[in-house]
Parts: sequence; C-alpha cells; structure tokens
Amino acid sequence: MKFVFFHLMPYPYLPDDFDERYSSPSLTFPNKHFDPQLGTQLYHRYLDELEHADRLGFDGIGVNEHHQTAYGLMPSPNIMAAALARRTERAQIMVLGNAIGIRGNPLRVAEEIAMLDHLTNGRLVSGFVRGIGWEYFGHSINPARSRDRFNEAHDLIIKAWTSDEMFQWISPNYEFRYVNLWPRPLQQPHPPIYIPGAGSTETMRFCAEKRYTYMSVYAPTPLVGRWFDGYRQAAAELGYTPEPEKLGLSIPIFVAETDEEAHRAARQHLTWLFHKGLKQGPEIMFPPGYMSQSSMRGLLMSGAKPFPELTYEEIITGGMALVGSPDTVIARIRELQEQLGFGQLIGLFSIGDMTHEETVRSMELFAANVIPAVRALGTQEAMAAAP
Repeated sequence: MKFVFFHLMPYPYLPDDFDERYSSPSLTFPNKHFDPQLGTQLYHRYLDELEHADRLGFDGIGVNEHHQTAYGLMPSPNIMAAALARRTERAQIMVLGNAIGIRGNPLRVAEEIAMLDHLTNGRLVSGFVRGIGWEYFGHSINPARSRDRFNEAHDLIIKAWTSDEMFQWISPNYEFRYVNLWPRPLQQPHPPIYIPGAGSTETMRFCAEKRYTYMSVYAPTPLVGRWFDGYRQAAAELGYTPEPEKLGLSIPIFVAETDEEAHRAARQHLTWLFHKGLKQGPEIMFPPGYMSQSSMRGLLMSGAKPFPELTYEEIITGGMALVGSPDTVIARIRELQEQLGFGQLIGLFSIGDMTHEETVRSMELFAANVIPAVRALGTQEAMAAAP
C-alpha cells in the first residue's frame, strides 16, 4: 500500500462568533479575519510538516487548490510544490490538484507542471480537479460549463505534454494559435494523473477510460464503496481490472499512544474540520448545472448527512476518520481495505485547529508503527490471496 501525507493548509483562527454569524468559511467569509502575521507562521509550519513527512518515509506528500476560503490557504498548489521540490528527496510531490476548470489559460498549468517535473527529478504527480461550485462564482464562470471546461482543458494539457510539434487548438472554451510547450515533462509521456471524485458517474467513467488514479473525498464508508465500485464497473466495461493502487482513500487520521488519548484530542479537531471548515451549503457546493442530473440524483439518494450535522461519534463510526492507538488504526485500515479494495491511503494528519506538536506526534506514530504493519495490503498479490 502507498501512504500519502496530504495537507489542506487551513486557517484555524476563526472568530468566536463564527458559527452564529457566518454560513461558511468560503466565498463570502470576510478576509478581515485573516491575520497576515499568523498566515506567515502557518505557511512555514505547514511546509515544515510536509518536509518532515518526506523524512519519515511517506510515499507521497500532497497539496491542493482552493480559492477564497479559510478551509485551505493554497490558491496555487504549484507554488507549494515548487517550495518542496528542492527541500525533499524521496517522496512523490503530489499536486492533488490543479483546478483546471476555472483556469483561463490551461497552458500555464501544462508549463508549470512540466517545470515541476524537472525540479522534482521526476517525483511529481499531477492531479486535476474541476473546482468546487463556489470557486466558479469566485472566478465569474458559469458552473454549468464546469464539465466541458474541465474536459477541454485536460485534453489540451495532455496534447501539449505529448506533442513534439507545434499545433493549433481551437475549441468552444479555449483558443490558442500556437501551442509549443517548452519544457516538455521529464516523465514520459507525462506525470501520473490523479482525479478526485465525489460520486459523479462522469468522473468515474473518465478515470476508467484514461486509467487514472481515482481518489475519494471525505464521505461515509458505504458511499465511498459505491464510488469505488462505480470506477471498477466502468473499467470492467472497458475490458480491464484496475490494480488496487488506482484507488485512493482520502481520510483524516489521528494517532496517539492510547485510544483514550486519541479520542480526547481528536474530538475538537475533527469537529472543527467537519463543522467549521466543511460548513459549505449545497447552494455554493453544487449550484445548478454543476452536476449532471444522474449524478445529482445519486447524491440526493445517498442519504448522507451534511457535514455540520454529524456528531463526532457519527464521523468515527461512519468511517470518515481514523482515530486511535497504532494498534487500533492498523486494525481499522485492514477492515477498510478489505471492504473497499484501495491501494493508496491519502491521510490528512493536520486536522482543523491541531497544533504543530500534535500533528508531528501523530504522523511519527503512524510512520513508525502503522505503515510497516499494513504496507503489504492493497497489492495485487495480497488481493489475490484474500478470501
């Protein structure tokens, strides 16, 4: 199994009256609540944690893109990847990913990822995301054009990476008279591509057709199981069986010496993540036209509670977080892997308003005790030997 240390880089210093006064930390939450001095400290702290994950032996260190939100302070994940490129040595640097649907110039993404591939000596993973509904509002783009813009931007980037001659690109959303990428990527034909999915049947099919890695977002285990099954079914219809590493389970993780200590500390931080960071109503998450009718129907029929309504106990029992001693987390990973069949675990260790010291202790316990115990899970050999 492959283990990824993923970071959201949240801004945890929300006002005391946040719950009463503000409907979300995103889009309309006033930036007067951002303290530049605290922000500077956070950026350097978070980069320290990502670099430490490389030293601890995580297979990948992941960053992502969000705009106009306290939920994640990375409007440009490529800048963070560049900051990590020369200060890490072994782990893949995983941009999970660039929101190409809201980019006015996808060629800039192609150029920057190609540069990063060289700066990392071929350790780069390129993720593509559509961007969340509110990010289309924040960029004055009709969210009903999200899927088309994403698909066209993706196709343009792939062709720019793989063509060795200049070409012209004219499509409904983008027009470039000259496409002649310098530099070309180091990895050939291009860096590995990861796509997160939240139940969209179009995304499952897209990943299966391209044989990309499909990542879950935070959701109850039965719902993630349906998503992974949808990806596997789409692959089966195309005549192949995806290897477990093509499925990545994204999940918050908190490890302490004992179960009691872990739950006592994690309750506050997971509550911050789900009740404050993920306090985003459907009107800004899924505006009209953002999802197809079939995907929206599946979302509505899932029966999943809105994140802010979940109790801490529901978060744990629903499989939306791994919390406990190393032995407990090992046992839970084995259960989830047997149930879901994933080959990558994409862990959020810096959860909500956690301190740096708590984050480091949790990731060190995980790296020293959990990774060696479950490393063999999720391989083709292990899956073949399973009942």
